[in-house]
Amino acid sequence: MHILYPDLHPYVQHTLAVDEPHLLHLEECGNPLGIPVLFVHGGPGAGCEPYHRRFFDPQRYRIILFDQRGCGRSTPHAALENNTTQALVADMETIREHLGIDKWLLFGGSWGSTLSLVYAQSHPERVLGLVVRGIFLCRPQEIAWFYQQGASRLFPDYWQEYLAPIPEAERGELLHAYHRRLTGEDEMARMAAAKAWSLWEGRTATLKPSESVINHFGNPFTALSLARIECHYFVNDSFLESNQILRDAGRLKGIPGVIVHGRYDVICPLENAWQLAQLWPEAQLKVIADAGHAASEPGIINALVQATDDFADQLA
Repeated sequence: MHILYPDLHPYVQHTLAVDEPHLLHLEECGNPLGIPVLFVHGGPGAGCEPYHRRFFDPQRYRIILFDQRGCGRSTPHAALENNTTQALVADMETIREHLGIDKWLLFGGSWGSTLSLVYAQSHPERVLGLVVRGIFLCRPQEIAWFYQQGASRLFPDYWQEYLAPIPEAERGELLHAYHRRLTGEDEMARMAAAKAWSLWEGRTATLKPSESVINHFGNPFTALSLARIECHYFVNDSFLESNQILRDAGRLKGIPGVIVHGRYDVICPLENAWQLAQLWPEAQLKVIADAGHAASEPGIINALVQATDDFADQLA
């Protein structure tokens, strides 16, 4: 059973100016001469956590993490201006060029899988390989399943708390009802909506309840950026064309990949990973029998660390 590598700290941190008003936080860990790997966090809007550095052998990898626009240590916090999928893909290219990297491995889960796949389809010549988890294709049916009706049937108790900030008359369009509150001027309503939105995700992220995951999602700082930015993206179809990722799967031709997905992932159902794998023959699909959505679940950690170790052997 693979476990996370020991704690480590960045050897350098950067602040990178992109489109106004955004300043990105960027850090590098591990071996400066190692295989470049970019950690692409989820959300959108979640930000990086210290344990994200630990999926990679620090002796063999140059580990690069960045907080996407509006979240984590990037500023301004929870900002929606100039915050689109296309902007984030451009930021990844800016980071690559700033660090003088020719090609890199991409590692992303949930929304991080979305962004990694869109980047790879846009810049396939820059990608050594992909390790993606909890595949999120950002299609309308996926958003409706989790935020309108579907997952609600599995967690009716948690669902009631998700519904609480929204008057009954507005519950036919929950995404837009939340968007009005998360972008409104009433600070108390904004924070109540952010916490309810974020806790719904945190409580459903793992197969077994995880207090640490729930506490992370319930933290007001994380909740505000996660809820505002996610809702901003989702009311705009994540700034993607219809079924774009599967439609453009042919652009991944020749790129090796590992797809890791929990059998009991309620946030992003296994169907997403299955459909992607059918269109990307270079990728190996690993279905984790005893896991949900979170990267912190033991079976998910085992598969992800195994994948990065295998890539390190192949790319050495």
